Amino acid sequence: MTIYQKLSALIEQAVIVQLIGVEDKIYVRNQLLGLLQLDSYTEPDTFETNQSIPDLLEALITYAVQQGVIENVFDDKEILSAKIMNLFVARPSVIHDTFYDKYEDSPEAATDYLYQLSKNSNYIQMNRIQKNIQFQADTLYGTLDITINLSKPEKDPEQLKRERALKVNTGYPKCVLCVENEGYVGRTGHPARSNHRIVRIPLNNENWYLQYSPYVYYKEHCILLAEEHRDMSIDQATFERLLTFVEKFPHYFIGSNADLPIVGGSILDHDHYQGGRYAFAMTRAETAFTFTLNGFDNISASVLKWPLSVIRLQSTTKDSLLHAAAHVLNTWNEYSDETVDVKAYTNETPHNTITPIARMRGGKFELDLVLRNNRTTEAHPLGIFHPHADVHHIKKENIGLIEVMGLAVLPARLKSELQEMKRFLLGEACNVEPYHADWANQLKEKYGKQSHEDEADLIIKKELGSKFCKVLEDAGVFKQNDVGRTAFQRFIKVLNETK
Repeated sequence: MTIYQKLSALIEQAVIVQLIGVEDKIYVRNQLLGLLQLDSYTEPDTFETNQSIPDLLEALITYAVQQGVIENVFDDKEILSAKIMNLFVARPSVIHDTFYDKYEDSPEAATDYLYQLSKNSNYIQMNRIQKNIQFQADTLYGTLDITINLSKPEKDPEQLKRERALKVNTGYPKCVLCVENEGYVGRTGHPARSNHRIVRIPLNNENWYLQYSPYVYYKEHCILLAEEHRDMSIDQATFERLLTFVEKFPHYFIGSNADLPIVGGSILDHDHYQGGRYAFAMTRAETAFTFTLNGFDNISASVLKWPLSVIRLQSTTKDSLLHAAAHVLNTWNEYSDETVDVKAYTNETPHNTITPIARMRGGKFELDLVLRNNRTTEAHPLGIFHPHADVHHIKKENIGLIEVMGLAVLPARLKSELQEMKRFLLGEACNVEPYHADWANQLKEKYGKQSHEDEADLIIKKELGSKFCKVLEDAGVFKQNDVGRTAFQRFIKVLNETK
């Protein structure tokens, strides 16, 4: 296709998905000509209409590189791509008003609108996300989700050179989650967000903002971020916001990463939550046992059969659930049981916190409170309740909210490494990484040499699920054994002795 055919096809696709109206076509075309440094336009006789917006956008970026409009550098391409798609996205005030107009019909209609807009505008880059390897694995705790993350493109050498040479950080926006990212053009080392839109969600006398993750790991993976750039914090106000959000959007769950290093997520300097329209394995987890929470008569309390230590609270009333959850948090924050390596403080440094998840279920408010501890020792320098050394060949990073609920986000290196593992099981020439050698030999001994590629593939997937299960078990403060269950009962006894 000629450049004019590509431009026309992109505009036509934008009309089809209702990003723009027919009346906008000439205006958008002229703006595109300017971005691509074209002085004129020739109406093409024909053009293809079966290509997607991401494919057409990629073709325009390739043209821009070939014509010297931009350099063939990652950030330059991302910035131009976002600028182009920004031409097809309404201003924030229009998006905001449309969202709440649709909310009058239903909360689902509002989030459907914003999610589809985020995909159509290529803010959520579906072409990249589709590269992820995803499958499920059956375990003792139910069916876990496994994702090998291939959606974040590798940066080219010139991009890395630019970032190393960057000496001054402007400090604006302060981080990738700040509200100031909406419409930000981008720069070396900071993502392009020209086509980014967020919607204000008032929660308990504060402005919070709803957006979708550009790298969705599950259905309608959204982020709720504080207007103020402030550190993550887990307290009673956190529970109140989470419960208020699911009251407003009962078709979504929402949860928070913990607020301490090691057991928190990757971003601890901006208060934010993650949610979506997906039922994780932890949501479906069986009940290990129920218990009574003294002083909270209208609360149903249970402990889940789950590799991490989870208390589930349910109630028909938000306030009672809020106070019960705060009681669990306050008690846990001060709790120590060194027989199972739980210690609340080292001098003045706190170790205990909670990863909370809220949802509506059967007309009731529900909170899952995952007990976390970030203490380290010489034997476990990365954390006692962190993936241990024997699983680092699979997962070494923090276990954040998404993993807690049963979705593994594993490094891209595993794509090729697991192929070598499969060749090893098939008895073919291979190059298994040294850190996988023990695991490979264990699988060979357990299953023997395989003669069919499909069988070898099933074995790898099943055993990868088992490895992730072990990752989660490492993160549990009260283990799923007699010692752990007894220790959990001791904590519940303390819960019922304090008020």
